[in-house]
Amino acid sequence: MANYSTSSPSSQSSKLLFRQLFEKESSTYTYLLADLSHPDKPALLVDPVDKTVDRDLSVVKDLGLKLIYAINTHIHADHVTGTGLLKGKVPGVKSIISKASNSKADLFVDHGDKIHIGNLFLEVRATPGHTLGCVTYVTGDGPDQPQPRMAFTGDALLIRGCGRTDFQGGSSSQLYKSVHSQIFSLPKDTFIYPAHDYRGFTVSTVGEEMLYNPRLTKDEVIIWHLNLPYPKLIDVAVPANMVCGLQDVSKDPAKPLSA
Repeated sequence: MANYSTSSPSSQSSKLLFRQLFEKESSTYTYLLADLSHPDKPALLVDPVDKTVDRDLSVVKDLGLKLIYAINTHIHADHVTGTGLLKGKVPGVKSIISKASNSKADLFVDHGDKIHIGNLFLEVRATPGHTLGCVTYVTGDGPDQPQPRMAFTGDALLIRGCGRTDFQGGSSSQLYKSVHSQIFSLPKDTFIYPAHDYRGFTVSTVGEEMLYNPRLTKDEVIIWHLNLPYPKLIDVAVPANMVCGLQDVSKDPAKPLSA
């Protein structure tokens, strides 16, 4: 069953349709956003999972949306992305990931880029540290954009936690700087929507995490020694996710978003 978040007032916006969906095996959140004011009702999915592609497409169909983008916050190590399957099932869908990830996709994004769906857009903020290519997608700033803002932080910032930094080019000091400069600099009422949660939390805010996140409000060096086990699916997930979730895909190098 889909987990529909009702925590954000933005979900009541006349423009923005927002759904939060959950994949229980990897505890991954997938987010669906669409512009209902546009005739085509264009939509995108953030961090789709291969195991729940059919469920996600069922929601898209039920709501009368046109899926145009499938985007990832980073190269995941704990599940295979659903972007490749989505492209195979819905003609015209384009995959998006950061240029710094060095993976394959249809479009690359860099810090400061914007991803448009109708009259709405997501701002791209580079937040490396968990991996070299992590980005956070933030809803636009402006009178015609949903308020409060929403930040889809991937694994850079979790609710009362953060992503590990001991593989995939991770750096604890870099992650600390990324979160403080690119996420904690947002308005305190900005909603935080992470890629994962393992304790049942669905949403937080910048203000809450600045006060209560135990890994990002203390000394940036001492708090990183977590002794976590090696991710079970990393040897499968990372190679697959480097090629859009389909290991046998052969594509030309990705294009910048502006192309």
